[in-house]
Amino acid sequence: MTKVKDNDKVKVHYTGKFTDGQVFDSSLQREPLEFEVGKGQMIPGFEKAVMGMEKGEKKEITLTPDEAYGEKRKELTQEISNDQLPEDLQPKIGMQLQSRTPEGKEFRVTVADVKDDSIVIDANHPLAGKELVFEIELVEIGS
Repeated sequence: MTKVKDNDKVKVHYTGKFTDGQVFDSSLQREPLEFEVGKGQMIPGFEKAVMGMEKGEKKEITLTPDEAYGEKRKELTQEISNDQLPEDLQPKIGMQLQSRTPEGKEFRVTVADVKDDSIVIDANHPLAGKELVFEIELVEIGS
């Protein structure tokens, strides 16, 4: 049987869960996820787990934050005064907002805290700092 190696195009079905079993994402109700191995398109631990798999093989892996989305970085949180927010914004914890760098690049932030005269935003990936469990099934290997 052919095993996955660098530069192979693969299709996988996956289910991503937290260690308590709560599912945060799954491809089972849609098309399999397609990516090219070794191109950095996936988180490092996921890509490493797919290496060497054969078509039809299934496995479950647990990834530490450094193998997934990294640790939460304190420097990616910032307190913003309410006078810098749009007047019609009613911020709530967990709300996703678009922000912009001084150079004009847009990125997504999450409202981490709402205070009387400010909010705290977090630009970390929502899964940063978390241990993640993935069930993976290799559906197809191409080249």
